[in-house]
Amino acid sequence: MSLRIILVDDHELVRLGLKTLLARHPQFEIIDEAGTAAAAVEKTLSLKPDIVVMDIRLPGKSGIAACREIVAQQPASKVLMLTSYAEDEMLFDAIAAGASGYVLKQIGSDELVRALDAVGRGESLIDPALMQKVLARVRQAARRDEANAFVNLNAQEIKILAWIAKGKTNREIAAQICLSEKTVRNYVSALLGKLHLATRAQAAAYATQHRIQDYC
Repeated sequence: MSLRIILVDDHELVRLGLKTLLARHPQFEIIDEAGTAAAAVEKTLSLKPDIVVMDIRLPGKSGIAACREIVAQQPASKVLMLTSYAEDEMLFDAIAAGASGYVLKQIGSDELVRALDAVGRGESLIDPALMQKVLARVRQAARRDEANAFVNLNAQEIKILAWIAKGKTNREIAAQICLSEKTVRNYVSALLGKLHLATRAQAAAYATQHRIQDYC
C-alpha cells in the first residue's frame, strides 16, 4: 500500500520538483498540494493523508502552527517538516508542535525518500546535520534538572541524603558526621518533606537517579 502524501510549500517549483522526484517511487502517492498553512490544514482534515510534507515559512500562519493544528485534529497524519532553515528555535518549536520529522531541503533525494519511509513507519527523524543541536539541548535540560534536584536542601541535608543513598542507617550517619542520632533523624524527616518523598528507599532512589555523588 502506498503512502498518501500532501505537499505544502508556497513555491510552486518546489512542489513540482518534489512531485517529480517522488513519482519515481511507487510507495508514494501525491494526493494533493497546498501553498499556505490554512490550505494545508483544510486539505489534511478532508483527505486524511499519511504524511504532510510541510515547509516552515508559509504565507499567513507558519508551517509549525499548521503542524500543531494537524497533530491536534488529525493525529494519524504525520508531519514531516522540510525546510531551508536550521535555526535552533524553529527545530525545537517543530518538535514541540508534534512534527514526526525535520529535514533540510539541502538533503539528497535518497535521504528524503528514506525520511518519508521512516515517518510512514511511525518513526521520528531529525536531519543528521541537526542531531548535535538536539543532543546538546537534551544534555542541557538533563543538567538543569540535576541542578534543581537538590535546590531546596541545605548542605547538611545533601550530605545526609548521600549517606542514605549508600544504605547507611541514622546511627551510622550520625557517627560519620559527628551528630546525635536524633539530630540525624530530624534532618532525614526534613529532607523527605522537602523532596515530597515518604520513605528512605524513595530518597535513596531519588538521590541515585539525580547523581548526588556529583554534589558531595
